[in-house]
Amino acid sequence: MTDSMFEGLAPLATRMRPRTIDEVVGQSNILKPGGPLRKLAEPVSSGISGSTTSVLLWGPPGTGKTTLARAVATSSGRRIVELSAITAGVKDVRDAMEAARRDHESYGVGTILFLDEIHRFSKAQQDALLPGVENGWVTLIAATTENPSFSVISPLLSRSLLLTLEPLSESDLLQLLNRAVADARGLNGRFKLGEELASKVARLAAGDGRRALTILDAAAQSAEGIGESPFEITQQAVESAIDKALVRYDRDGDQHYDIISAFIKSVRGSDADAAIHYLARMIEGGEDPRFIARRLIILAAEDIGLADPQALPLAVAAAESVALIGMPEGRIPLAEATIYLALAPKSNSAYLAINLALDDVRGGRSGAVPKHLRSSNYPGAAKLGNGKGYQYPHDDSRAVLPQQYLDGDLDMVEYYQPKDIGAERELAERWPKLRSIIRSFRR
Repeated sequence: MTDSMFEGLAPLATRMRPRTIDEVVGQSNILKPGGPLRKLAEPVSSGISGSTTSVLLWGPPGTGKTTLARAVATSSGRRIVELSAITAGVKDVRDAMEAARRDHESYGVGTILFLDEIHRFSKAQQDALLPGVENGWVTLIAATTENPSFSVISPLLSRSLLLTLEPLSESDLLQLLNRAVADARGLNGRFKLGEELASKVARLAAGDGRRALTILDAAAQSAEGIGESPFEITQQAVESAIDKALVRYDRDGDQHYDIISAFIKSVRGSDADAAIHYLARMIEGGEDPRFIARRLIILAAEDIGLADPQALPLAVAAAESVALIGMPEGRIPLAEATIYLALAPKSNSAYLAINLALDDVRGGRSGAVPKHLRSSNYPGAAKLGNGKGYQYPHDDSRAVLPQQYLDGDLDMVEYYQPKDIGAERELAERWPKLRSIIRSFRR
């Protein structure tokens, strides 16, 4: 048997990385003609004459964030500097900014700074990016798998264009696989992959192009040397490759967002078994445990709320535990919180109340603050009548008394409508009595 064609080669996904923007597969929503990435990718005679719009690429793993950054740099002819938030510090960022400034001012060379996993950068590290972005020394292309609204500082968000990448479709993945089989950089026509097996690999990849090519790479290595060239990639070779390939998502082919959605809805629906199942799939798939912990905190506040006030502190404790001990031990507090929240009584009354109040505020239904509630702790407040007539509830034996707290027609609104569930049952009995006393000032 001859030496393997794979010896000394980089992984297939690396070899098949698109070299220009036109070779990128999928993401048609952000690669349409005239779009910002197309503008950035236009060839320029000098970096300072082309588009310098900074962009944030948000999407799940394997959707082409790094590929797009490199393809834009290659197509435009600009220099690219790559930093990872995992390894780079403030000094690395400042050094990159200074080098880009020198190239920009001395040689007219534009620099694309690709920053991977920007959500892992601290505020100080992100602040260090601002001078280069504001002055046009660099065109920032930052990648993140987390919502930038929660992980990227506001000044950087306001100076960048947010582009959302979608998981690749099955047809996109099939195009990637067929190209890799035929291309000289890939398997160079030495292997055959039937349509049915190609579809199976695409389904297993669950929208992740890198994972599709990793499975194909491993399957081809299993099939090499069996029979005559071109070697046929068989069902057995693919099944063998699945165990070798990096598992990022579940084995059923569901996408990242489907799993977290199913997890949330299972907890909300009080199915502890289903919730634990989806938790296991996320953990095994390599999901960031901090992301899971944050979702549990939101669930505790939104879906359990006042029906079990202990749910929120427990979810926060689970998040803090994960931050302190890391994985794999972090799976235990995550599981504990998941089961507790799934079995807890459910109430979204606080969620509904704040949304109703926000609707009024946004709709201009605010009213003035009644004078007796206004601050009287500054010179001149008394002349304005601030605080005059305020009644101190603790002076009443019940610690509640008739008093106007909202102006105009707002004084009769009913945002909070408690549910007769769990610990909120007591609030459902108490609140109407309190409201009746408070609002009797009208009589």
